[in-house]
Amino acid sequence: MADLSGIMVVSVEHAVAAPYLSGRLAEAGARVIKVERPEGDFARSYDHLVHGESAYFVWLNRGKESVSLNLKKPEDLEILRRMVAKADVFIQNLAPGALARLGMPMDGLRRRHPRLITVSITGYGEAGPYRDKKAYDLLVQAESGLSSITGNAHGPARVGVSVCDIACGMTAHQAVLQALFARERTGRGRHITVSLFHALADWMNVPFLQYHYGGKLPERSGLAHPTIAPYGVYPCGDGREILISIQNDREWRQFCADVLHDADLARDPRFATNPDRVANRPALDDVIREAFAGADRATIASRLDGAAIANGCVSTMEDLVNHPQNRFVVFDTPTGPVRMLAPGADVDGRLPLFGRVPAIDEHGAALRAEFGAPEMASAQE
Repeated sequence: MADLSGIMVVSVEHAVAAPYLSGRLAEAGARVIKVERPEGDFARSYDHLVHGESAYFVWLNRGKESVSLNLKKPEDLEILRRMVAKADVFIQNLAPGALARLGMPMDGLRRRHPRLITVSITGYGEAGPYRDKKAYDLLVQAESGLSSITGNAHGPARVGVSVCDIACGMTAHQAVLQALFARERTGRGRHITVSLFHALADWMNVPFLQYHYGGKLPERSGLAHPTIAPYGVYPCGDGREILISIQNDREWRQFCADVLHDADLARDPRFATNPDRVANRPALDDVIREAFAGADRATIASRLDGAAIANGCVSTMEDLVNHPQNRFVVFDTPTGPVRMLAPGADVDGRLPLFGRVPAIDEHGAALRAEFGAPEMASAQE
């Protein structure tokens, strides 16, 4: 039996953060009913690169049931009410106040169903001056200060994946699991609100504390560490790049002797200690680049591994596709099977089995029959 077997989740959702949360619950065995707008979750159209499906959508919506409801229609809103009445968890990421305007405020649902766990995913939270401000991942990367410490000396940069959405979904997932555990003890649900801004702001606490208490502005240093050297990326003789990390002076001496084949360099007063190496980073980088230029990346990596020096290849997407450490899962979609990188957790040596990605309203008839009023079910027949 799956961990969350018997748990029913209803999610009025679109985009990334809320589907991330409900998708992880589905992976654990919960029954997840995805309520989509009549035209479907707009993430279905982010791209059509996975043999016609959207990469985001197939990643986040495995194992869910899909029903398309127009919540402005009383009969569809009633179906949602009936679903929520039987749910353990109700998730929504509509605009702030939208459900309340439809007559389904979260506090009212909780009073009516005390065991229900309600979750609101927002951009900036349910209170405060930014409550009604539109928020998308890149906007929040900028607003939260993440962009100011990401990039290089030439300017800020976007993190290459939807890190704010994912942080929000992960934070909400943790909070829901905690709420389910607490409900086993108390018999009562709770309301959870998680915003993109606050989830990512929590991740920003180290630079926040460094600046707020120490006055230190984090530098945008690209693929180099601002306070440790050598710790950064270097080209090899075949044009491919490798990233190395020296953590202490013992490793520096080992690196000089076994990788650079120049043990005397470790005693050069410009490079003897980490502060010396940071102060003389341009000269140090020149030495390493010259040494690495004489061999391809595989040879340099082998030398680094032999000397027990931490290193990593700067992988292209082609490198990632063929990475020897990959684990994969296969699941079905409306247009055929998809092979995808597996989730991070490996429990007892096993990966979860995933349900298929649903088509728009694929389970609509069955769900309307299950949760509709008797006269609605008759009308469907």
